[in-house]
Amino acid sequence: MCAVRLHVPGRDWNRRAVLKSGLFAAVGWPLLGHVESAFARRKVGMGDYPFSLGVASGDPAPDGFVIWTRLAPKPLDGGGMPEENVEVSWQVADDEKFSKVVAKGTAVATPNLAHAVHVEVPGLEPNRWYFYQFSASGETSPIGRARTAPAADDVPERLRFAFASCQHYEQGLFTAYKHMAEEDLDLVAHLGDYIYEYAGKENAVRKHVGPVLDLLVDYRNRHAQYKTDEFLQAMHAKCPWIVTWDDHEFANNCAGLISEKPEETPDIYARRRVNAYRAYYEHMPLRDRQIPQGPSMRLYRNVSFGNLAEFAVLDTRQYRTDQPCGDGNKPPCPEVYSKRATLLGKTQEEWLYKTLDKSQAKWNVLTQQVMMARADRTNGEVKAYSMDQWPGYEANRQRVLEYFSEHPEQNNVVITGDIHCNWVNDLEFAAAEGSAAKVVATEFVGTSISSGGDGSETRKDTAGVLAENPFVKFFNAERGYVSCEITPKQWTSFYRTVPFVSKPGAPLVTRKAFVVEAGKPGAEPV
Repeated sequence: MCAVRLHVPGRDWNRRAVLKSGLFAAVGWPLLGHVESAFARRKVGMGDYPFSLGVASGDPAPDGFVIWTRLAPKPLDGGGMPEENVEVSWQVADDEKFSKVVAKGTAVATPNLAHAVHVEVPGLEPNRWYFYQFSASGETSPIGRARTAPAADDVPERLRFAFASCQHYEQGLFTAYKHMAEEDLDLVAHLGDYIYEYAGKENAVRKHVGPVLDLLVDYRNRHAQYKTDEFLQAMHAKCPWIVTWDDHEFANNCAGLISEKPEETPDIYARRRVNAYRAYYEHMPLRDRQIPQGPSMRLYRNVSFGNLAEFAVLDTRQYRTDQPCGDGNKPPCPEVYSKRATLLGKTQEEWLYKTLDKSQAKWNVLTQQVMMARADRTNGEVKAYSMDQWPGYEANRQRVLEYFSEHPEQNNVVITGDIHCNWVNDLEFAAAEGSAAKVVATEFVGTSISSGGDGSETRKDTAGVLAENPFVKFFNAERGYVSCEITPKQWTSFYRTVPFVSKPGAPLVTRKAFVVEAGKPGAEPV
């Protein structure tokens, strides 16, 4: 058997190395006009652009990153591809004109994965920008830009990244991504609710395609519809993303395999989750190790940016126990304090502590979905907390905060989505009942991109939220995202908002900025 070789300057990859890296039969870079088969050309090349969903990159490492695309000439109708494998060529270059190609090869887009392509590009230099592009069926994709992470022992001067979540297609335009793309960012972290599973409604800003998501084709079409948004697509092409999900990628308020609908048994729910997880993988720039296995998909992982920042990416949906007290905002019932109740699951929680123990980073970033601060959501003497968030799993929350307390040198910062409004929270821990609580970490909570429709700077509960929760430094109900700049000595978060999402043209406002000094947990306004 002859060896198949992938051309990466300075490195020669044999067939075994290629397969291990997740790449397929790659020889020299073909002409951009190369046609894989007459059938593919006839079906795809008749004015239907196969790269309608754009390109994306993700999970950067010092020697490479993932690059992604999906062939979908009819994105809202199952993709429109023939039921056959299609060869997709890719190349990575030093410059946008591709005058110096540094890595190239081919991958196989299969019907089984909706003709999506995930290439784990190897052999690149650390801490630098590259450009990438795909070609297939006589067409070329848009050009994407990605960067590698710094070397493991390198402490770069700064990292600039943004985090976002909750982008309901029907409830508003993704104008915030237009503004995000104008920033000079190294990374984007998406914290979940990338899509919403609800059926299309009339009289919305835009209408979902399809019914309430259930079948695989339904989830695929919905992901494809979101990916056709011009601002979201442009932001994916601008820099690598680190992604995790929340509930709406599958089903509202999902908790393990427990549905909020009594008629959905665990078996029915698991079948639906198989489809949701598969479609999610097909549309995200994730590595081979994230390929789902039936209704399970390991999404928790760590992504390092040298020794400056380590992102511990969490999954607070797949392994959790059921929400206590009947869900919603409730006074705590005994279940809230059960040591058996878990948001992370035993295996993931142990992984988190081991990951943080091994980290040498100046800043450790818990990249996750639901709010960790125990915010009272009512006025008056009766306390009520969200049972879907960390306060509904108080024993689990206290274990994490205790770990933060024991490791102040780690500079732990929690970034959060889900809640459709902006918060800045000091996370406090009391070593014993009745003892004074101390600040052990900072939580930055980002609002939605569009979920909830047009927001407002304040709302009727703003004064109550601030009065009942003295650890809350900022509360705001506009739409937008959070842009962060990290240096070895400090972390600065800029709360970027847009005044409306119901029509185009919203301007960007930097509503507030907060700083955390290394070695001193807690946020202070700039």
